[in-house]
Amino acid sequence: MTLTIRTFLRRLAVVAALLALGLGIPVLAFGHAVVYPRTSSPGGYERYVLRVPNEKTTATTRVEIRFPAELRVTAFEDVPGWQLEVLTDSAKRIIGAVWTGTLAPQRFVELPFVAANPKSGDKLVWPAYQTYADGERVEWTGDSGSKRPASVTKLESQDARAGAPNWVAWAALLIAVVSLGLALARPSRAAPLTQRG
Repeated sequence: MTLTIRTFLRRLAVVAALLALGLGIPVLAFGHAVVYPRTSSPGGYERYVLRVPNEKTTATTRVEIRFPAELRVTAFEDVPGWQLEVLTDSAKRIIGAVWTGTLAPQRFVELPFVAANPKSGDKLVWPAYQTYADGERVEWTGDSGSKRPASVTKLESQDARAGAPNWVAWAALLIAVVSLGLALARPSRAAPLTQRG
């Protein structure tokens, strides 16, 4: 049985897709307003970045985020081409932020800020809103697994984070081993044709 390059590539693509689905790798995460890092420590200070891609054919002109009530935002980083409006409550506590600017299609922008995490709780949920030049407003506020999920940062102690297995590294290793196995599967050689004369 011969293994052509095309068959090999098809098998490799199927294996990679199955591994990605099985391991929950966010292959189709493009188009979501996501706050990084996805994991942080309770009670610690963190530099967060709201990453917003523009997957539409119209420019993004406004990005808004609402901060979790238990989070204490302390500073923002300037982003060239974007104006920042800090939203506060009656006690002058920062509850959100609005950036206005122009984000062309097929581009993304990163909007950094620094905050003190709460000492308790297991996650931070980040509702975000993206407005386009044509007036459309997309709300990234849904539950995990929905069409427009809000970004979530897990809060884990340093001990828990250090002890957790690095599943991305394991997934990469598994894909490499499977790929190597497929590459080493040599096609059998067909018997040479003999000419009769």
